[in-house]
Amino acid sequence: MSILKKGLKGAPVKRMQEKLGITADGDFGPGTEKALKDYQSANGLAVDGIAGPDTFAAMGLHELILLRVGSRGAQVKKLQEALGITADGRFGPGTAKAVEEYQSANGLDADGMAGPATLAKMSAFAGEVTQDVVEKANLAPEEESFASEPMPEISGVEVIKSAAAPVKATKSVWNKVSGWFS
Repeated sequence: MSILKKGLKGAPVKRMQEKLGITADGDFGPGTEKALKDYQSANGLAVDGIAGPDTFAAMGLHELILLRVGSRGAQVKKLQEALGITADGRFGPGTAKAVEEYQSANGLDADGMAGPATLAKMSAFAGEVTQDVVEKANLAPEEESFASEPMPEISGVEVIKSAAAPVKATKSVWNKVSGWFS
């Protein structure tokens, strides 16, 4: 799941810290957790100290939204409504398949995950996820120094992958997160 929580390090953490107005060192420690909880409380979000798609949307950090199997919340529900499927706010294998089909039909890499490039094509996200946001999802030169680690898989959840569409290595900010298993 594409979330930021205590113990993680990387470019997305630094971007969130900048938005929170705290020291932006890219290290999600206790100070970042407290600032995030304060932000969540002040903005009517679930106060858990974990930044996910709904928190990113509220912060205007749409370039950090990556909806994938295991994601939950209002942004997932909005995606499901845009796809015309049951909108329960839980991104499971059925949502992944619908996203993959949408991506194939719209000339996108069909990986079953909805990041900025996919969301920018959907009218439900118009005005929020623009081409500028898609560009921001790429690493800035100064972010290249963060160590790279893969996103964690969620145990017990099967990720649908198409043999016809291998996942490409990109220079997305999510490729530069370390400490997933800290």
